[in-house]
Amino acid sequence: MVENSKNYTTFLQSAKEAGKKLCSLVEQGEYIRVISHHDADGLAAAGIVANTLIRLDAYFRIRITKQIDEKLIQELASEGISPIIFTDLGSGYLDLLKNELSKNETIVLDHHPPFGKTFSNLTQVNPHLHGFKGSKDISGAGVAYLVAKMINKANIGLSSLAVIGALGDLQDKNPERKLLDLNGEIVKDAINVGCLETTVDIMVHGRETRPAHKALALIRTPYISGLSGEEDKCLGFLINLGIKLKKDEKWVTFSDLTSEEKQKIFSELAKFLSSKGSPYTTPMSLIGTIYTLTQEARSTSLRDAREYASLLNACGRLDKAGLGVAICVGDRDVALKEVASILENYRKTIARYMEWLTDTPGAISEMKNVYIVDGHDVIDEKMLSTISSILVFSHLFKQEKPVIAMTLASDDEIKVSARMSERLVNKGLDLGSIMQKVSEKYAGRGGGHNVAAGAKLPYVHKDDFIKVVDKIVGDKLELKVN
Repeated sequence: MVENSKNYTTFLQSAKEAGKKLCSLVEQGEYIRVISHHDADGLAAAGIVANTLIRLDAYFRIRITKQIDEKLIQELASEGISPIIFTDLGSGYLDLLKNELSKNETIVLDHHPPFGKTFSNLTQVNPHLHGFKGSKDISGAGVAYLVAKMINKANIGLSSLAVIGALGDLQDKNPERKLLDLNGEIVKDAINVGCLETTVDIMVHGRETRPAHKALALIRTPYISGLSGEEDKCLGFLINLGIKLKKDEKWVTFSDLTSEEKQKIFSELAKFLSSKGSPYTTPMSLIGTIYTLTQEARSTSLRDAREYASLLNACGRLDKAGLGVAICVGDRDVALKEVASILENYRKTIARYMEWLTDTPGAISEMKNVYIVDGHDVIDEKMLSTISSILVFSHLFKQEKPVIAMTLASDDEIKVSARMSERLVNKGLDLGSIMQKVSEKYAGRGGGHNVAAGAKLPYVHKDDFIKVVDKIVGDKLELKVN
């Protein structure tokens, strides 16, 4: 069980109340609008809500967005007063919702820190209101799942989507590389219903579907320069270790390798990572819990929950969010066939951006208290958070500092994605608070979790924004030391 049973009880009660509200709206014949984020967690959350509404025989529409802003909320307000459900976003913009949507029945199922005042037509389910941390205890999809479960225990099968959402949100960033706390409870549901199995192994994508060298090349967390994204080099790496890569003329997958062969691979990778001396990457970061979705076919990218999450991320980041939601609601025909090429394009895009960053002088720079990653107009803003998440777990940084990545979002705006390790939280840093305060100082908007946050602001304030963020981080760290 979760350690703090009182908080767990009140959190479940809030989920139950939201479930009752949703059922009441459906019974009244209301047309429900669902707004969700475009990352893996947001698409999984949208999938959970969609499945729940389908089973309730509800009328609804899903809209996927990269962010909440004044334009989006004004568009929703102009469409009338039909109910709106926000999943994996909304809590950080309560004042905006109150100003524009006070007449709408609004349900917010989110795991980001709440900011702003509530209003009478708002029903909010958020772990931060009950003592939990949305950055690691439960994801947006997890919040949506608990509401679905409260509506009908038969929805327990949707727990697999909540696991996918949590992994897509990198909520397994702990020494064991596993989902804990509220996420751990959801994992138990998925195991008990028979849709999930867990093992501990080297973490690679395509462990059952791809040749071993191609699976090795897909390791992104941690990012291994010279191997990640480099299939030919991974092939040579395994050959040099004496790993037999073919059996009966067929390529061997990672799941086919013996324990001894995996140990040999791990030992060599561990030597490489240890030699880099990065505070973010240790050899044990290669080992973690493998979440296998047992009801998915072995021949697809859906069987490994982390790979499923990557597939959803690919859909959202490459403007194919509808395909991602379709897969979450059970399309295993047309949508799955189409998304295979999207996933491959997503992986190639990541590899291209990482190569550009490591090869371009000045793209990565170090300030006194933070690292700056400047994507200029090369890195697409929809891919920035993915790249920053990979970078913070790479060996490219020799000191433990926040990583502040940015890129052009338009001719006059920049998008910012900030990431850091959990250890820096213990030193007093909260990136969500920093991004929110500094971006607003420069006519922008920002927020997020303590370890992962973002902002958008006018380009003309870029340099001043960076200087102020660097100073605040330094002041916070100095205050903690003193």
